[in-house]
Amino acid sequence: MSELRRLINYSRPYIGSLLVSVFLMVIVGAAQALTARLIVPIIDRVLNPQTVDAPVRLFTIPGWNYQVFLDSFMPPDVHNVWTMVAIAILTVFFMKGLCDYCANYLVNYVGLSAVTDLRQDVFDRVVHQDAHFFEANSTARVMSSIMNDLEKIQVALSHILADLLRQSFTGIFLLAVVVQTDWRLAVFSLTVLPFVLVPTARLGKRLRRTTRGAQDNAADLNQALQETLSGHQVVKSFGAEEIESNRFRERAERLRTANLRYVAQQAIASPLIEFFGSVTIVVLLMLARERIKAGSMTAGDFTGFVIALLMLYEPVKRLTGIYNIFQQALGASQKVFEYLDGDPQVKESEHAVALARFKKSIEFENVRFQYPTSEGPVLDGISLAVKAGEVVALVGSSGAGKTTLANLVPRFYDVTGGTIKIDGHDLRELKMASLRAHISIVAQDTFLFNDSVAANIGYGRLHATPEQIRQAARDSLAEEFILRMPDGYDTIIGERGTKLSGGQRQRLAIARALLKDAPILILDEATSHLDTESERLVQEALQRLMEHRTVLVIAHRLSTVRRADKIVVLDRGKIAEFGKHDDLLAQGGIYRRLYELQFLEAPQT
Repeated sequence: MSELRRLINYSRPYIGSLLVSVFLMVIVGAAQALTARLIVPIIDRVLNPQTVDAPVRLFTIPGWNYQVFLDSFMPPDVHNVWTMVAIAILTVFFMKGLCDYCANYLVNYVGLSAVTDLRQDVFDRVVHQDAHFFEANSTARVMSSIMNDLEKIQVALSHILADLLRQSFTGIFLLAVVVQTDWRLAVFSLTVLPFVLVPTARLGKRLRRTTRGAQDNAADLNQALQETLSGHQVVKSFGAEEIESNRFRERAERLRTANLRYVAQQAIASPLIEFFGSVTIVVLLMLARERIKAGSMTAGDFTGFVIALLMLYEPVKRLTGIYNIFQQALGASQKVFEYLDGDPQVKESEHAVALARFKKSIEFENVRFQYPTSEGPVLDGISLAVKAGEVVALVGSSGAGKTTLANLVPRFYDVTGGTIKIDGHDLRELKMASLRAHISIVAQDTFLFNDSVAANIGYGRLHATPEQIRQAARDSLAEEFILRMPDGYDTIIGERGTKLSGGQRQRLAIARALLKDAPILILDEATSHLDTESERLVQEALQRLMEHRTVLVIAHRLSTVRRADKIVVLDRGKIAEFGKHDDLLAQGGIYRRLYELQFLEAPQT
């Protein structure tokens, strides 16, 4: 019920439209019930022509002894009952259709708007999550929840909500017609409802579990699809097409099985209702025959009763289906609300302050860090001071903690021990937006959007002018290849910049960082996968980017860190060596060994 209430709460901003649609659906339900009563005068006039001049009674309001006659709505010169009924039928169906159209549109407007708001809230929550969240949840699963799970909720809150209102009011008015016509037969007819509703309620609970399982299988299938498409070159290079095909087939088969289980559970409600309905009609025919013979019921009344009863079973059948679909939506909503309720581990303090322009230093004081899934600390007692304007290089073997240390500065993670300070402020006391505004990052795996060259560079400053974008491209040595592209700065570069070489992607990333003009720069293996010519161009662009900035450089290629003001050698999460290039070579420790492995060993033949 809490999930249902939360879904309904998203409809509150549109309560006016919802109330109007409810009112219109009341008219639709009343019109549907009225069509059953319009059959009565036709049957009675055919069987009893002598009553043609009698007023045509539509219904009686019990308790008030108040009767409504069709003649009251007809012009005085209309005497033919067939004409009266024909006009009434046309009027009723016209009003029913008009109200149904308007109500259906309004309900769908409310449902679609509510789900759009919910999808936006989920996206906003996800996009503000920290790195821990994205390590624990695969991209494909998050995408599946935001799209597929919310699609099921959208169906429930738009199309199915409209049908719920329509069938509910139709059922209420048809029930009134049935009870008013003959309450004894009505009571007997409705005794079958518990035999339908109780199994349906139990099925609904199963459906919710089945739906959650099906959505999980859909997420697995989505993940297999995304990984295969994103890594198509790896798949082809290892000749693994058949392996991926079998993996996809296996997950698709699991999804098919889960969906068939849902279909089997959901489809049983309709035959159940129809069977009990047929039993009821057979018994009613026997009972009504005796009442008609006794004169306590006319043939028209019985016909109207049976038609109303048959029409009543349709809303009951539809409502059980609607109930099952709502259960399906509630099952899908579990993961959505799980994302919505998830709090990031890296949080902004209520008393956080904005960071003024960086001027002094970045200080690491006995910093410790451990990933939730790691057995021991990745960083253990790191103490380091980086003065404004310095270039500090972090080197060491893979897994030494270089990237982790750099990722703590923009608070992608929070330290598990010690503190990091910028200009004397603990990072946890600063507003994250202002902290990250002071930091630019150029990483080994450059991420570019499937957008134009200009848009990707302009991501560094959202309101940059075209001239500022072009200047950043020139400073990063990117303009020379941009102008050779088909549409220049308007060229779409493909998903993750697939239409560009590695060096071109890096230069666009450098241009983006230049445009941001942040005082602190983090370079994470920015030249590790480039050929010699591309590395030369990128290195030249990086030198321009590093001017007048405080830089943390992470590099396996020690040629890129020779001119650093300080070189920090990390080993197993600790600072093993510290100094300048020449001094570290003279010490003959880890740095010299790494240097000799790269530059001094003769190639083996």
